[in-house]
Amino acid sequence: MAEGVGTGRGNHRTSPKSVEGTDPLPMYGTGHCKWFNVRMGFGFISMTSRGGNPIDPPLDVFVHQSKLHMEGFRSLKEGETVEFTFKKSSKGLECVWVTGPGGAHCVGSERRPKGKSIQQKRKQKGDRCYNCGGLDHHAKECVLPPQPKKCHYCQSASHMVAHCPHKAPSAPQGRHCIEPPASSSGQVPPPRSSDVGQRASYSSQDSSILHKPSSSSEELTSKDASSQRKKRKK
Repeated sequence: MAEGVGTGRGNHRTSPKSVEGTDPLPMYGTGHCKWFNVRMGFGFISMTSRGGNPIDPPLDVFVHQSKLHMEGFRSLKEGETVEFTFKKSSKGLECVWVTGPGGAHCVGSERRPKGKSIQQKRKQKGDRCYNCGGLDHHAKECVLPPQPKKCHYCQSASHMVAHCPHKAPSAPQGRHCIEPPASSSGQVPPPRSSDVGQRASYSSQDSSILHKPSSSSEELTSKDASSQRKKRKK
């Protein structure tokens, strides 16, 4: 006889943790938002009821913005009533899906992360449209037809930005040359006084070395003189 479903000893109800290798089934709860960080995108829900049974004291359940049932920027307002399914993990209780009462969209917080818009960033950087000179868009977004070329600094059509008289000249960069520049006539600049003095000292030392008689030459001349004296005596 084939075993049928619901007959024999094999019939038993499956609990959330009865099936091995699978996550426990999510549980149902209700409560309200305890706090939510709109910049980080997470917060905690204070669960006051679990499976229709009230809980006292309430339990904290972690909630991430990706689990919220709503459109646009997802967040929760403090004190907002919510319904949710949750599960138990190694870190504690975590929301699986969060909705408003009756499965409606969550209300969300009016707060938004503090940040600068694209237009504010462009104004701070000094970017402007090269076509019309506007500060709120770029040339590729300009709705006007191509305008005549003009200076991007003062918006004058009489000159370009490279020759703008209102723009402060930029300071020269890099190391300053120590050597004086060569003259246009091609003449070599006169030597400095220190160089002349050094060259004179070097020349005097060289001449003294050249004119100094060596000891070997002196010995040869004395030997020659003595030999000549001996010949005369003979």
